[in-house]
This record gives sequence, structure tokens and C-alpha cells, in this order.
Amino acid sequence: MPEISRFFGIIIRMYYDDHPPPHFHAIYGDEEAQVSIEPIVVLNGRLPRRALSMVIEWGASKTWGDAKIRREAEIRRERRRREKIDNPGHGFQIKIIGLN
Repeated sequence: MPEISRFFGIIIRMYYDDHPPPHFHAIYGDEEAQVSIEPIVVLNGRLPRRALSMVIEWGASKTWGDAKIRREAEIRRERRRREKIDNPGHGFQIKIIGLN
């Protein structure tokens, strides 16, 4: 899981194969929050008030609307979709026996 930023003891990470909507994980001590990038909203988890305000400020300062970031997210979604189509049985194969 790539760490994309670290400040005041807060670690920001983004998982490449994470579920929608696009979001990042903010970790502070033993606590973690998932924060969506458009709009900047806590989706899940919690952080102390002061850490959360710094995370929100950090997220708001980023150019999440950047075409490159959006394109990367689209590529990851398409790759996951293709993997599901190419491997619908999640690794299981069905073998039909006795049909001659």
C-alpha cells in the first residue's frame, strides 16, 4: 500500500485496488479514517478532531480533479473489470467429464 504523504504523525495512503468511491486512508496512531477525495468527506472510521482537520486541509489542497489522477482511477477500474471477466470463477475451473 503506497504511502503518499506523512505529516505531524499522520500517514496518508491510497490503495491501488481499493473500492469506489475514490478515497485515501488517513492513519494517526491506532486510528484510521477513509476520506473521499471529491468531496472531502469522511466515509468510514475516525480520527481525533485536530488530526482530522489537518487531513481535511491536506486533502482540500490537492488537485484531485487533475486529469492524470482521474485517468489512473479509470485504468484501475477497467483492469479490475477485465480481471473479473477473464476469471469469473476466481480461480476455479469446471471440468466436464464423460461427454464424448
